Formats: sequence, C-alpha cells, structure tokens
Amino acid sequence: MRSGRIDLDAGNVIDSNKLERDAKNRVHFFASRSRLKMRSGQSGLRRNDLGVMRDEGREDMPVLEGKTALVTGVSHAGQVGEAVARKLAEAGAALVICARTQSNVEARAQDLRNGGARVLGLAASLTDEGQVNQLVQRALGEFGRVDILVNLAGGLTRYKPAIEHSLDDWTQELNNNLLSAFLMSRAVFPHMRDAGGGVIVNFARAGLPQANMVAYNCAKAGVEALTRTFALEGRDMGIRVNAIGPGLTDTASNIAMMKPKDTAHWAKREDIAETICFLASDAGKGITGQTIDVTGAGL
Repeated sequence: MRSGRIDLDAGNVIDSNKLERDAKNRVHFFASRSRLKMRSGQSGLRRNDLGVMRDEGREDMPVLEGKTALVTGVSHAGQVGEAVARKLAEAGAALVICARTQSNVEARAQDLRNGGARVLGLAASLTDEGQVNQLVQRALGEFGRVDILVNLAGGLTRYKPAIEHSLDDWTQELNNNLLSAFLMSRAVFPHMRDAGGGVIVNFARAGLPQANMVAYNCAKAGVEALTRTFALEGRDMGIRVNAIGPGLTDTASNIAMMKPKDTAHWAKREDIAETICFLASDAGKGITGQTIDVTGAGL
C-alpha cells in the first residue's frame, strides 16, 4: 500500500430575453487564460461594496454577491478547497468552510479574511449525521441562508489491490467520499427548496476506473449517481446539482508525493475553482445533473 493521500478530486428553461447575455457570459468564461490575465493586468484588484477583493477587469467573473457558499474539505494551503473558497469569495459570496480539524480550518478562514472575505470556519465530521446537521444550522444562524454547497471533502486514502481491501478500507472510503456528500446534500436541500433554489456541486472523478482503487472508484461512481438523483428531485425546486470530474491536480500534496518533472498536463486548482464558480452563478443556470471533467491537458 502506498502511504499518504492522493487528491484526484483534488434542464432549466432559460428566459428568452436573457439568452444573449448568458451566451456572452459563457464566451467570456471559456476565453483563453492569456486573455484573462491581460485584462486583469490592465485594471487590477478593487474592493467591492462588501469589502471583498475582486478583479474589476474580469468581465467574465460570475457575480455571487448576496450569496452564501458552504464549502467542505477546506483544511490545507495549496489544495483545491482553498482555491475554490478563495474564488467564491472573489465573486462576492460569504463563506462557511469546514474541515475535520478546527486549527486547520481556522487558519484557512483567517487567510481568507485577510483578503476581505466574510468567513465562518467550523470543524465537523461529515460522516456524522448530527454534526452535519449542526454545521448547516450554524451556517444558517450566521448568514441566514445557504445558496451554494460544494462537497469537496474526500479523496483517495486506500491504494491497493481489491482483494487486499478490508471491510474497514471499503467502509471508510465510501463514507468519506459518498456518505459525506449525501448527508450534506440532504441537510441543505430543504433550506434551498424553501428559499426558492440553490446550487450543489459534488466532486466525482475524471476518466475510467483504475486498478488498486476499488472502494474509491465505487464511491465516485456513487457520487455521480447521487448528483443525477438530487438534480432530478431538485429541478422543480430551482435547485441545480452538478459534479466536477477532476483529473490529476496540481495540489501541494500531489506534487510533494509524486515529485513530477512537469505538471503542465495536470489539472489546475484555479481552473477547477473557476468551473465551480461558473456552475454556482446564474451563467450556469442551464446546467444540472451533469459531471464536468476538468483535466487540464491530461486527456
């Protein structure tokens, strides 16, 4: 067994008078990164009315002001969770971030506050039904709403042949990746329904199943089924549910463990974060029940 953790995770009707604007949003979103960087360099960052740093030159930046996003799995610097939380804050969302360890999540929360974000950092075990429900209640108590849920918690922690997987290996991998997403989605769903809508983004995986990951592969297949089911049940409530299928990602832990000579073909944390931000915004309102692969050039 290899030690450590590999972060591989790391239709609504569109109003006809908004079709043109939505099309422009999508064109902007999928513009080349060099063009975006050039535009950013022309104007720089500015604080919006809520005190959050935003790039005024980024015409494609989805607007999430007035929204609250709950993001799980935000524990360490240089990981996908941190990039996603930061991107949502830049778009104007208030944040509730969580991880297992209070010291880790509070460190990330303070980093985000230093950038002007409004953040509540909470520790919780997302496989514990009671703690999940308390987490959602704390979020509602702090901000009064949860508009966006991003289920990032999970990852590959068991890497060995299928016949060597113990029952505990199987249970832990499914709990961390699938049960946590189910409990969180179930907890926020009634509040999104009562508020007239919301967005959930799960973490699946890109590509075909690979050897030595039987529990992880099954868990992520379950996440895709979970995504589709919640999307079907939420479509008449204004709730959209999608999943990201990340490829091998340039997280700090992956780079430290795998020591690659080149990460040019890896998925970028920033690209994953921007895709999630797009799905969470009105620009992505025509997309639900889908798994969108973000693989960089690693096809």
